[in-house]
Amino acid sequence: VDEEYRQIMISARELSPESLPSRIWINEHLTYTHGYGVCLGPVNQISPEGLPEFFIKDIPPASNFNLSVSEPAIYYGEARAEYAVVNTASKEFDYPSGDENVYTSYRGTGGVRISNNLLKLLFALRFGEMKLLFSKDIGSQSKILFYRQIRERLNKAAPFLQFESDPYLVINQAGKLIWIIDGYCLSDLYPYAAKTGNFNYIRNSIKATVDAYNGTVRLYVSDPRDPIILTYQKIFPKIFHGLEEMPPDLREHIRYPAALMSIQAQIYATYHMTDPQVFYNKEDLWRVPLRTAAGSAIPMEPYYTIMKLAGVGEKEEFILMAPFTPAKKENMISWMAARCDGPQYGKLLVYNFPKQKLVYGPQQIESRIDQDAEISKQLTLWDQGGSRVIRGSMLVIPVDQSLLFVQPLYLEASGGGLPELKRIIVVYGNVIVMEENLELCLKSIFGNRPGESGSAQKSGAPIVSANLKELARQANEHFSKAQRSLGKGDWSAFGEEMRAASDLIKRLSNAK
Repeated sequence: VDEEYRQIMISARELSPESLPSRIWINEHLTYTHGYGVCLGPVNQISPEGLPEFFIKDIPPASNFNLSVSEPAIYYGEARAEYAVVNTASKEFDYPSGDENVYTSYRGTGGVRISNNLLKLLFALRFGEMKLLFSKDIGSQSKILFYRQIRERLNKAAPFLQFESDPYLVINQAGKLIWIIDGYCLSDLYPYAAKTGNFNYIRNSIKATVDAYNGTVRLYVSDPRDPIILTYQKIFPKIFHGLEEMPPDLREHIRYPAALMSIQAQIYATYHMTDPQVFYNKEDLWRVPLRTAAGSAIPMEPYYTIMKLAGVGEKEEFILMAPFTPAKKENMISWMAARCDGPQYGKLLVYNFPKQKLVYGPQQIESRIDQDAEISKQLTLWDQGGSRVIRGSMLVIPVDQSLLFVQPLYLEASGGGLPELKRIIVVYGNVIVMEENLELCLKSIFGNRPGESGSAQKSGAPIVSANLKELARQANEHFSKAQRSLGKGDWSAFGEEMRAASDLIKRLSNAK
């Protein structure tokens, strides 16, 4: 975004047939035929009210950045969508503008033209709707669009593949909206392999793209070493393409699938043991740590972030990360990263923590947060009187030889409404702080002596030595310079300042 490497969130404005004011046949299939536009914003910025900041917003989509959507109409998407008949005498609703509505006609290549009465009859029988045969709105230039839900469309095109349930949207260089979805080759017949669910073989062999306007499907082979997909290529030589044939502006956005990494983490939790005796006795079993959600403990899901990987990376990169704890303990023992960028795509790294040193795990950190008197009091106060507190995902961020835990807190009206980001909780070493944003949390940590409570609600200035104050001041100064370098796109300066800040944080954590 403006030459700056950013992690962003994007959401399509799809059509919800259930919300139409009048669900008559003409409205559902001829008038309200498509969604319109997207919302796009950075993952690390909020408005003063605690709501998301947007790089693209409004209808039609508008942006103050070097971003544009040239074709915002969404005819093919994730939402449940039945058939649509376009280019009819009935106008297609595009978007509201003031007191009037803007209408459009479909100009894409998708769909099948209903050019004669025989085709009308066949489609009327196919969809069980006689209005398709007798409607005067449907002419010789009309087209019918069907199989518009992405997974359904891909399952019809390649029923021998399994597609993920979480496609994601990309804006290509031309400003068009393209869905990307991961496809897998599965089998339950691989010799001497244990099953996970109903399969014991899985390869992420396909990256599929679906044009949100035309519905065009492309299947790109992302794992040419998979013998199953190589066999399918020989059977259907014209429907598969090499990953190098994917347009570069789309290839930059492919990501390692979280569903695959969840399976790999589950298996690696046992098969990281390389000593036969240790493996046989299951002496060193790991597990994916638990986190608290809606009052119950559930396994943490892998999450995406941008960071520099210690020992291998020269610059920050987009990764997928998953932590591990011992099977019957809560402390952190290891974490796994999957690289998503460029030639390093698909490479997995595992960082182990020394067993003789206690490293808190995510659930232990959440327990420590709950036990902090000031934070617990504030959460109890918010979680009543018509509002409820939503605790976001716990992020585990490696900083030099230590870990930084970050958890956002959202406040939502009990009757439903827009959740607002109200506080950030950061845990580093023995210090727990809760502030309005991450920057204030870091400043609070730098200003506190290790071992001292750092809750944002605590009154009184922290008592620290002059030496610690100076270290904190220097660390904050380097962090501020790093943020300014990040805003300018100066990655070299950003890396140097972050390394300097990390060194000072380490000195602060070791200070007596």
